[in-house]
Amino acid sequence: MRGLMMNQPLSITSLIRYAAQYHANTEIVSRTVEGSIHRYNYGAAYARIRQLAHALGELGVAPGDRIATLAWNGYRHFELYFAISGVGAVCHTVNPRLFPPQIEYILNHAEDKYVFADLTFIPLLEQLAPRLKAKGYVVMTERERMPTATLPNLICYEELIADRPTTYDWPMLDEWTASSLCYTSGTTGNPKGVLYSHRSTILHTFSINQADSLALTARDSVMPVVPLFHVNAWGIPYAATMAGSKLVFPGPHLDPVSLYDLIEQEQVTMTAGVPTIWLKLLEYLDQTGKRFSSLERLLSGGSAVPISMISAFEEKHGTRVCHAWGMTELSPVGTCGTFKAAQLKLPDEVRYRYQASQGRAVFGVELKIVDVNGDELPHDGRAFGDLLVRGPWVTSAYFENEEATKAAFDSDGWFRTGDVVSIDPEGWVRIVDRTKDLIKSGGEWISSIDLENAAVGHPDVLEAAAIAIPHPTWQERPLLIVVAKPGARLNREEMLGYLRTKVASWWVPDDVVFVPELPHTATGKLLKSKLREQFRDYKLKSA
Repeated sequence: MRGLMMNQPLSITSLIRYAAQYHANTEIVSRTVEGSIHRYNYGAAYARIRQLAHALGELGVAPGDRIATLAWNGYRHFELYFAISGVGAVCHTVNPRLFPPQIEYILNHAEDKYVFADLTFIPLLEQLAPRLKAKGYVVMTERERMPTATLPNLICYEELIADRPTTYDWPMLDEWTASSLCYTSGTTGNPKGVLYSHRSTILHTFSINQADSLALTARDSVMPVVPLFHVNAWGIPYAATMAGSKLVFPGPHLDPVSLYDLIEQEQVTMTAGVPTIWLKLLEYLDQTGKRFSSLERLLSGGSAVPISMISAFEEKHGTRVCHAWGMTELSPVGTCGTFKAAQLKLPDEVRYRYQASQGRAVFGVELKIVDVNGDELPHDGRAFGDLLVRGPWVTSAYFENEEATKAAFDSDGWFRTGDVVSIDPEGWVRIVDRTKDLIKSGGEWISSIDLENAAVGHPDVLEAAAIAIPHPTWQERPLLIVVAKPGARLNREEMLGYLRTKVASWWVPDDVVFVPELPHTATGKLLKSKLREQFRDYKLKSA
């Protein structure tokens, strides 16, 4: 027997329509590429989104067509999110920080019909255009700023939507219709495409807006520092629109001064991004003595969050830090700590360990850990193994990539994440490492993540990475690569002495190397493959 409920499909369009109806006057603020501030509200945004929908139709965009964006976090990019998906096409956000050959591969593999780009990326597209399949290019600017570019079929965004009707009859799409497309960062091999649906996106949005996840409300001012080209900015543009939150887009200006000024100017209450951004911001705050007047909550993801960062934000600024874990293949959120962890009646040291974990599974995502034979392991907080997931916003296949799809799932259809984790009886997940980053010493595993977190706890350390170096006796031993804070006089002996008080004796690295900076992926994660290549012939000293 079927329930007697309306068959109203879940649709991304419903989010912006709701916001425009019930939060029409709530602001959307953007710092533009040029550095100026643009302001409008959900009501005005929805009018322009409908104009853009008309324009897409006149360009010949058909259901299922992929439309690429190469753009920063800003109001025009926000408009593309809703207009492209709303007409039944696929919004394909491309990460411009990838290497040009990867961007070329992605644009051609997706067979994007049009590419919408900020002014910043026109030179890049001019370089790639002779080898791209795209039919035309739209520059996300006004007529007076249009470049004299050599791109074929070059269109000005503001001219494209000007004088179009501000009403639009949205199609009633099946909720399984593809809505957006993101590619993995491709640290090994070609990037892989993950194709989301309207259904998966709305369900993901409901889940991350739960009280123990992002908990966004109409009273929040939300600044996604995580780029809109990185897994849909972790779903925050959709979640904020559903909640009617004020949105603040920083554009390309992600330096500590610009971020702090925007947080204070727009009274941001919640922000999100990768730890490297927040560590630099903390350093700036320490140097200047500045404090936040509004920032209540900070979501961090992409790589492990040091306890020292969590405690500094909370104790110095009253800002609660929440750690989340996810992947492009999970839309992306799979687990999330709770901002309420700061209210747990536990000693600070214990509570911070909870906040530094990856949190617990959000509703809708199932987790299991397995050993090398595929046998399921207990959630006892001690056993660790490969993490597998499934759920309604977890990918079921890679876009047009049968080989990668076959390797990504077990025989029961669970997705292999590539992470090694433990899960305690209450469901708290702790990532031990990526499978390829674990250090095996004398038959025992050392977590590079835990070593890095311990190292960053030193007051003179800005960033650290631990990698495995071959050893004739122990198979592998850790090498610690450190970026010291400006002006610090940290040396090898002091660093090793500090670590001896923080980790097991056999975890202490055999050597420490100081470098001016560490390599990162296009999404801000430590690029350990490059470090392993750089130090492959390194001869360890004895710790």
